[in-house]
Amino acid sequence: MASIIEIDQLDLYYDTFHALKKVNLSIPEKAVTAFIGPSGCGKSTLLRTLNRMNDMVNGVRIEGSVKISGKDVYREDIYVEELRKQVGMVFQQPNPFPKSIYDNVAYGPRLHGIRSKEELDGIVERSLKQSALWEEVKDFLKRSALSLSGGQQQRLCIARALAVQPDILLMDEATSALDPISTLKIEELVQDLKNEYTIVMVTHNMHQAARVSDQTVFFLNGEVVESEQTEVLFSTPADSRTEDYISGRFG
Repeated sequence: MASIIEIDQLDLYYDTFHALKKVNLSIPEKAVTAFIGPSGCGKSTLLRTLNRMNDMVNGVRIEGSVKISGKDVYREDIYVEELRKQVGMVFQQPNPFPKSIYDNVAYGPRLHGIRSKEELDGIVERSLKQSALWEEVKDFLKRSALSLSGGQQQRLCIARALAVQPDILLMDEATSALDPISTLKIEELVQDLKNEYTIVMVTHNMHQAARVSDQTVFFLNGEVVESEQTEVLFSTPADSRTEDYISGRFG
């Protein structure tokens, strides 16, 4: 499987705290990669290096390289807004804008210069269909996004991320605030979306990683302990620390 993301000898510091240590990792294209590990082990920190969200934190220092489609995203000539168009993100808590459902999805395309109502209508419909929300909201697109349920709001946030046609979708514990039925809908959605997008997800739920991911990466204390095809990692982990974690001995 071809890789779209190559991480080489990555170290990340928050002031003096060494949060990521010599991370080397390949992430395959058009597949689901899950990051698992106990709280504070570095998985969300690594996720946020992929679209430079850590730039917003004071005192962050990065060494090593993160390449997406062969280009180092930490080069000085990288335009961060373009990077975040290529690498979309969905957060733990649904965070729709206090605007209409339509305007939430159209926000990104408008930001990137699309003004035609016909074109925006098409993008909104396509994105809501991709996020399995269209049938539920098509008759009231002008209604406030905040009127939707939590699960619908999260699928709207996925539609908003997809509207600018990214290559990669990052999901930072995107179902942890949702009920089981909404979680299942998003897991099914992830399985559909991987045909078109590379998905990297952080999850505390090992069962979820086992259900939906093709590759799983186990983190501990800022290091990648093991990265393997999901089926292999959960059935025959190579490292005893991975086995201890997935069997519930810690974490």
